[in-house]
Amino acid sequence: MSDYLYYPGCSMEGSGRSYRESLAAVCAPLGITLHEIDDWNCCGATEYVSLATLPAYAMITRNLALAAGQKQGDQALVAACSACYLNLAKADRYLDEQPLLAGQVNDALAAGDLHYQPGSIRVRHLLEVLLTDVGLDKIRAAVKTPLTGLKVAPYLGCLIARPDLNHVYNHDQPADLDRLLAALGCEVVDYPLKTECCGGHLTQIAPKVGLELIRRLVAEATNRQAAMMVTICPMCQINIDAYQGEMNAMFGTHYAMPIVFFTQLLGLAFGLDARDLGIGREYTNAKALLAQTVKDAPAKTLAAAEPPPRNRPDKRALPMPRMPESGVH
Repeated sequence: MSDYLYYPGCSMEGSGRSYRESLAAVCAPLGITLHEIDDWNCCGATEYVSLATLPAYAMITRNLALAAGQKQGDQALVAACSACYLNLAKADRYLDEQPLLAGQVNDALAAGDLHYQPGSIRVRHLLEVLLTDVGLDKIRAAVKTPLTGLKVAPYLGCLIARPDLNHVYNHDQPADLDRLLAALGCEVVDYPLKTECCGGHLTQIAPKVGLELIRRLVAEATNRQAAMMVTICPMCQINIDAYQGEMNAMFGTHYAMPIVFFTQLLGLAFGLDARDLGIGREYTNAKALLAQTVKDAPAKTLAAAEPPPRNRPDKRALPMPRMPESGVH
């Protein structure tokens, strides 16, 4: 199966724009096609379920109902954002296990002429699709510029390996991202904090706690001599990337650890143009390090114009995705 329905989620339109761009760029070399579901809505991210259970699950399940109505054959629904994946998968599971909740959710969906039968569509994370359906052999075969010598810390974040509703991962030390990065030629360091939480919105709710969680992750990656961290989650990326300055100020440290999306490294290894991968849009810029790694690649690969500087998040604002400014596509 190489044809999937796709739920992008809000982050891909804002803070995760580089994830969206690099994913779109690597689909062709990987031989996969993603069909964005029509009329999707926000999944509610991480907080809404704890504030209002029924509205939250109705909002999430609306996307499942849309996908189930739009799928062709046994198409699965793929999410690249870890929070989106978990919310969609949890909603499907919980509605199956709790008939009362399923009935209440479907009563709400009926207002929009929608209905969802739990189990109607399988929800999968992008990483699992690449490893299981595409496979490492095909990924290796697509590599034109091995990322030899690039030392990376693989960071999954806390939302994928546990609760692992599809029973895919080793819960304690999953090596899935490690294996994919090694297939690109990277030197993957042993990173024991790969499933630890990045703190999410604690940077605003309890700054000292949130920034300490980020500090631990960055310090361990630095101690392991990683040149950069690599993630699969837009929340993790923006949190660790954008708040390193505040973290350094609070703890008197001087870390400068780039964190990039795994799809960006896929694209570089496939010989794609950095302009198509969002390289250089990070707050802690990874472009110089990556340029050293791919110095023997075709000149255009990392000769892209620098993306416009990004304004750091308002200190009073939660690290939520933002829609692109006018004129940005």
